[in-house]
Amino acid sequence: MDCRVVVEAAVPVYDVETPDEAVRIAISKTGEMLNPDLNYVEIDMGERTCPHCGEELEPAFVAADESLVALELEMTVFNVERTEHASRIARKEIGQRLENIPLEVLEVEVIEEDEDEAAEEEESAEETESDEEDVLPEFDELIEG
Repeated sequence: MDCRVVVEAAVPVYDVETPDEAVRIAISKTGEMLNPDLNYVEIDMGERTCPHCGEELEPAFVAADESLVALELEMTVFNVERTEHASRIARKEIGQRLENIPLEVLEVEVIEEDEDEAAEEEESAEETESDEEDVLPEFDELIEG
């Protein structure tokens, strides 16, 4: 089974003035740490909400020219038996390259489409088409006769 795993990272950024600047620097910094070994990991801004009112917050918290930025790192893990296994692999692979950055698994989604299932669906679609082609000439003869 293959899984898509989303991991949240808290990336510290220094000497910044605005949340937008902090996010840009955090994405760049994270990309440098992951590449070239994990260039297949997608990096995106994290989504934060106020725990009290539920209002959406900026992904970066800036204080005294320093910031903590929430980023979401997404990767696909192949050939695992359980979702727990997929989350451990993702945390290990990403965590080895992002030293001293806390990680938390947000989501593990099983990717349904396997190669064997796709091949079976194609074969059944081809059989259906060939069955329809066999019926059509007989149907035409009935209409003409």
